[in-house]
Amino acid sequence: MGIVTIGVSIAVPEPHGSLLQQRRAGFGDPAALSIPTHITLLPPTEVEEADLAAIDAHLAEVATAGRPFPMRLSGTGTFRPLSPVVYVRIEQGAEECTELQQRVRDASGPVPRELAFPYHPHVTVAHGIEEAAMDRAFEELAGFEAAWPCAGFALYEQGGDGVWRKLRDYPFGANVVPSQSGPAERDPIASR
Repeated sequence: MGIVTIGVSIAVPEPHGSLLQQRRAGFGDPAALSIPTHITLLPPTEVEEADLAAIDAHLAEVATAGRPFPMRLSGTGTFRPLSPVVYVRIEQGAEECTELQQRVRDASGPVPRELAFPYHPHVTVAHGIEEAAMDRAFEELAGFEAAWPCAGFALYEQGGDGVWRKLRDYPFGANVVPSQSGPAERDPIASR
């Protein structure tokens, strides 16, 4: 047993996830193909491998208490000059992501984690690349739109090759997702 690097995130579903990953690679981000397109709930965190069972139980508890919510991405933003990141904005679902990441990082849980910057849910599309490519990402994805019912999150581990691989999905306990604009609808994914 040793140290492993984990992360917890909400996957951006297909076809949007692959599209944004390919665009990120096209902007010249060398890490693009190693990182599934996602919204971070717990950033890369080193933990003892022996603690994974307790972390799994904690995440299952967080998911069981959660309920699906509508997620909508729209347009771009940037953390520059503070951090060299261009991202797709979360138009709907940001409050739920913020609450979820607080529960994942709960100080009384197995992965208490202080953040270097205040939490701001987003989907990274360029990170640490030349300024002209960052500008291109910001401009070319400004019209990007995607929406889906967010029905859970997942635990990932970064391999020695730098690639992030999913260890487990954590579906939310409730099975009803409010629609993007109307009354609640039954979500076939979450009700399985």
